This record gives sequence, C-alpha cells and structure tokens, in this order.
Amino acid sequence: MKKRMDEATMARRIAAEFRDGMVINLGYGMPTLCAAVDLGDRVVFYHAENGVLGYGGPAPDEEKDYELIDASDTPVSVRAGMLFFDTGSSFDMIRGGRIDLVVMGAYQVSKTGDLANWGRTGRPAAGMGGAMDLAIGSKQVFIMMLHTTKEGAPRIVNQCTFPLTAKGCVKKIFTDLALVEVGGQGLVLKEIAPGWSPEEVQALTEPALMIAEDLKEICV
Repeated sequence: MKKRMDEATMARRIAAEFRDGMVINLGYGMPTLCAAVDLGDRVVFYHAENGVLGYGGPAPDEEKDYELIDASDTPVSVRAGMLFFDTGSSFDMIRGGRIDLVVMGAYQVSKTGDLANWGRTGRPAAGMGGAMDLAIGSKQVFIMMLHTTKEGAPRIVNQCTFPLTAKGCVKKIFTDLALVEVGGQGLVLKEIAPGWSPEEVQALTEPALMIAEDLKEICV
C-alpha cells in the first residue's frame, strides 16, 4: 500500500499558506495541529469561537489549563498580547468578516466547493458549532481532511450527500494525498503527495480533476 502523508506533514503544508498578521481560526480535529507549526518570523493570531485570540501551540504538561483550550479542547500556550472575550464578541468577529482564514475539517467537499462537515447519515450530531458562521464569514476557507473514508470512499465528491454546512465556500482542499484548488472551471490538482501519480489520486476522487500545468510534489 502506498504511503500517505501524516497529519503533522499536512499541517506544515497548510501553515506554509499563513501570511504575517493573519487572523486564523483553526477548527476541531486535525486543523488545530497547525498551531504547533513553527512559522519562523511570521506572526499570526489564532482565534477560537470560545473567545480567545492570539493563543500559541499546545501547552506543555506543566502549563496545561483546561479553561484555556482550542476547538479540540486541547490546552494551549499563553502568548504575549493574547486576548480573552465572550462568545458573543467572538461570533461578532466571525460574522463581521474579521477572520482572514479558517481551516476546517470535512466529511465531504463537492466539485463546486460545497462543504458538509457537521453531520453524517446515521450518526446524529450535537450541533454544527461555529462551522456555518465560519464558512460564510471568513475571507478564505481551507479544508484539511483525509482524501478517503476508512472504507475507501471519496470525500471529494460530485455532490455532497451529507447535510450541508455552506455552499460554494471552499477555496483549497488539503488532504493526505493532494492539494486541490476549487476554481470557476472545476477542481485543479495543484500538488501531489510524494510517490503518487495524478491517475492514482483521480481514482480516489469522484469529480474529474484538471491537472495544473505546474503540478508539483508536496514539499514541506
């Protein structure tokens, strides 16, 4: 079986997209791993719906405070200038267009950038959390997910069959196999995991992929 990229590698590739000064929301699950990536001289401000802005990476054991957590309930590090506020103010930021980028997980993304990430058939969801607000209110939406389900079914599909979070919101899809951009003409395969071919990625993707002229191997 061919090797897929691990979650830490995926997080490093996504973090390469972060620009100095960005306000970035990291969603539940894998996306929170991006906060652990060393950004060098770049400074970004991580935001969470529970009312925190400017937090750092995962807190070391001796500093863990379970009242200071990210979207995955993981204790995070305190950084100079960090802000705390109520949930209402946090959602004001989201709905007011103050979030430059959100990185979220997904169950499915369609060929037109529709997102389904809060509920699945046969598995009741407690609620969508802030996903709908973030999908619509953020300036850019990136998805971090595995390319296929545990059963091998595609997660990038022609049409979402799970409950929609938002329509046409996704700009880039980062998986353990590829970077796919959502464009006006369809899905473009921009980067590919080491050792994989475009044909192999296409076989695990329901919609047709256009191959970028400058297609390259993912390198982080």
